[in-house]
Amino acid sequence: MSYSNRHTIAPVATAQPTAAPTPFLAPQDTLRAAPITAPVLDSVTDLIGNTPLVELRHLAAGLPGRVFAKLESRNPGGSAKDRVALNIIRTAEANGDLAPGATIVESTSGNTGIGLALVGQLTGHPVVIVHGATISAEKRAILLAYGARLVEADWDAAPNDPSNARAVADRIASEIPGAWRSSQFKNAANPRAHYTSTGPEIWKQTEGTVTHFVASIGTGGTVTGTGRFLKDASNGAVKVIGVDPTGSTYGGNLPGTILVDGVGTNWPRANWPDIFDPTVTDEIRIVEDRVVYHTVRQLALREALLLGPSSGLAISVALDLAATVEPGSVIVVVSPDGGGNYLSKAFNPEWLDSEGLGIDPTSTGPTSTNTPSTDGTRN
Repeated sequence: MSYSNRHTIAPVATAQPTAAPTPFLAPQDTLRAAPITAPVLDSVTDLIGNTPLVELRHLAAGLPGRVFAKLESRNPGGSAKDRVALNIIRTAEANGDLAPGATIVESTSGNTGIGLALVGQLTGHPVVIVHGATISAEKRAILLAYGARLVEADWDAAPNDPSNARAVADRIASEIPGAWRSSQFKNAANPRAHYTSTGPEIWKQTEGTVTHFVASIGTGGTVTGTGRFLKDASNGAVKVIGVDPTGSTYGGNLPGTILVDGVGTNWPRANWPDIFDPTVTDEIRIVEDRVVYHTVRQLALREALLLGPSSGLAISVALDLAATVEPGSVIVVVSPDGGGNYLSKAFNPEWLDSEGLGIDPTSTGPTSTNTPSTDGTRN
């Protein structure tokens, strides 16, 4: 039953009134007669970007530097990857690479897939996501809710192994007529999304006073695009610090198990993402897993910020910087996503124990947070 039908006026069995009645105005006619003048968005894609900065007043209390977290969880899909997904799709549609109704195929640990599925629903593109076995249950559920088709592959397989997630995504794209491979690891629209939005937002929000920019490294799009903009805007004055988890090779580690979702790589430097430009960073720091998850818990308990592990990774470095920089320095750190996608992992004592990361959420330790890169990536 339509809305107007529910409000149909039944005939009244009484004498006719002496004056002509006021014509009935259906609800839709009322809306036409009184147009809405308040701001109304065309779609949820208009909510992508312009995310807030929040100062960490408790964890950074008493430190010389001020720390501001840019909360990318405020994007409609819940992460910084909404920016990337929107720009990748818009760019591909504009240049003819992505045909109307064509299927999009991507390999992702979750957030880029969620962004692509969200935007794909609104632009008429089915989405196939190739993911690893360790994707959180929450991310899997969100992807399915947005209508994505999920395919599991070996996230840790070597670059030349046809079972690795990127190779599997390539094969699937070749098998679906008209499908398009979005290729977030080598698509220039990824860092460009941050150069044209995240960077300018930070510069405006800090009124040009930002002195340090900190970001974890996954595809490298955030640190490359945002860092490059801030370098350009400040004539090179802003220091850019990339952050890498244990087990990833970006910071000079030997490849190993990576327990922080969405960041790091097991692959050697020759196979790093094409879009990642290490020369944008002034240094890359490595953070131990226990520090990452301790920071995540402290952010929830002391700042009331429920954030994901990659946020704990980057924010731990931002706090260390704040202890050593010149007084009044302004440190901006990207918080890629929220903690709601990791309740079954980062906030689950059983999972933490199974990975040797049992953390007492009331503890004030550990205190050692990060170490410099050893691979010579400093400028």
